[in-house]
Amino acid sequence: MRIWHQSFTVLEDLPPYTERIRAHARKLLGAGNELVLHGQIPGTFPTNYPGNDVSQNLLFHLHGIQWMLAAMQAEEQGYDAYLICTIPDPMLWEIRGLLDIPTIGYGESAFQLACRLGRKFGILTFIDRIRAYSEDQVAREGLASRFAGVYSGRNSFQDIQGGFDKPGPVIDRFREDARALIRQGADAIVCGGMPLDILMATEGVNQVDDVPVIDGLAASIKTAEMMVELRAKAGMAPCRRGFYGARPPRERLEQVLKFYGIDRLKNSWKDA
Repeated sequence: MRIWHQSFTVLEDLPPYTERIRAHARKLLGAGNELVLHGQIPGTFPTNYPGNDVSQNLLFHLHGIQWMLAAMQAEEQGYDAYLICTIPDPMLWEIRGLLDIPTIGYGESAFQLACRLGRKFGILTFIDRIRAYSEDQVAREGLASRFAGVYSGRNSFQDIQGGFDKPGPVIDRFREDARALIRQGADAIVCGGMPLDILMATEGVNQVDDVPVIDGLAASIKTAEMMVELRAKAGMAPCRRGFYGARPPRERLEQVLKFYGIDRLKNSWKDA
C-alpha cells in the first residue's frame, strides 16, 4: 500500500528532519508498503518554523485548506490512506467526510495508543500557546478522564532541529520535562509535535523512568495500515450519515473551491 504523509512543515526547508522521518518510516512499514512524504507548499511560512501560525487559531484553520486539497490529490492519485502527521490533526473530520480512503490523525493515533499503555497520558509540547487547543482536542476525542495535562518543555523548535546533529542536550532537557509531566500524573508521554517525536523515537528514547514515550509516527503508520486492511478484508468504513459523515457532492465542492479561488492550489504537492 502507498500512504500519503502530510507534514505541517515545509519539508524542503528541513532536510535533517525529513531524512529522519524517511529512515524511521522504513523501519516501521510492513513489507511492500510505502510512506510518501509531503509538506506544506514552499513559501507557506516566512521561516522554517511553522509554530507561530500553528498557535494562532485563525491562521491554523486557514492553513487547514492545504490539508484538504492535499487529501483530494492523494485520493485522485490512488493512495491507499492519507496520514495527517501533526498532532493537532487539522481538518481530520472534515477530510474523513470527503475521502473514501482512510484518513489517519497523528494526535488521535498517539492518544489512543497512550491509553493502551498507561492509565493517563500527558502531552509534552514545545509550543506553549497551543496548550488550550490540545486540551480541547483531547476533550473532543472523549479522553478528558484519561488526560494528565499539557507541559511546556524547554526545548524550542530550533533546539529540536539542532538535535538531529547533536541530540544529547535536547534529550536531557526532554527527560527532565517528562519527569515534571509524570509528577502531574502522566503514565504515558505524547510528544506535542512530530519533530520532537521523531527525534526521541530515532534516538531510542521510548521510556522515562518506566513511563512509555509514545512513538507517534509508529502509531500513525500502523493505524493507517490496519485501517486499509480492515477496509479491504472486513468492509470497515466511516459513517456516511449526518453533519460529520455525509460526503459533499464533488461537483458542489469544486464549485465552492472555485468561488473562493482555492482551486488554484490544487495539485500543488510533489513527493518530497
